[in-house]
Amino acid sequence: MNTEEAYKHWSKIYDSNENKTRDLEAKSLRETLNNGVFENCLEIGCGTGKNTEWLKNKCEKILAIDLSQHMLEIAENKIKSENVKFLKVDINHDWNFTNDVYDLVVCSLVLEHIENIDRVFELIGKHLKVGGILYVGELHPFKQYSGSKARFQNNDIEQVVECFTHHVSEFTRIAKKYNFKIEDINEYFDDENEKLIPRILTFKFIK
Repeated sequence: MNTEEAYKHWSKIYDSNENKTRDLEAKSLRETLNNGVFENCLEIGCGTGKNTEWLKNKCEKILAIDLSQHMLEIAENKIKSENVKFLKVDINHDWNFTNDVYDLVVCSLVLEHIENIDRVFELIGKHLKVGGILYVGELHPFKQYSGSKARFQNNDIEQVVECFTHHVSEFTRIAKKYNFKIEDINEYFDDENEKLIPRILTFKFIK
């Protein structure tokens, strides 16, 4: 199922259904960015606002974007903050939705749905100020190697969202190409059990 159609249906239960990937990525973002305070944040893939609610207290201003209008409507109903603006955007297209420069860009569980992440890194690089932070939190490729994908139950039928596997080396190679430096890289495990395959991979890049 293509991404926009999938999240149209998933939005109805996204906040209430059990989702280890969603919850562990939320933890990873908070741990990675906890010590920061930011002026202007671009949140890519804000979904229903699972991270926006936390980020709004860390950032003076947030532009929260998502491909799914249905997910955005839920986020807008939950978060009534003057410093947060929500916008429907397909990041695969030219970025004519903003002329701003940001000191924080957040990508949470987004890039697995993008085939050409090179283009996304290039565009982020044009809108991230020197010294700014790019946070990336994704389903770990090791999980994908074992068959794990974004999926949900819709009327008792399992729906699998279109996903693309991006290797760790792909992230690091593309980041280097666009002059991002890795400040931190982490793996997060279910129940903090490092004997398991890691579920979440996070990068903290500096421009």
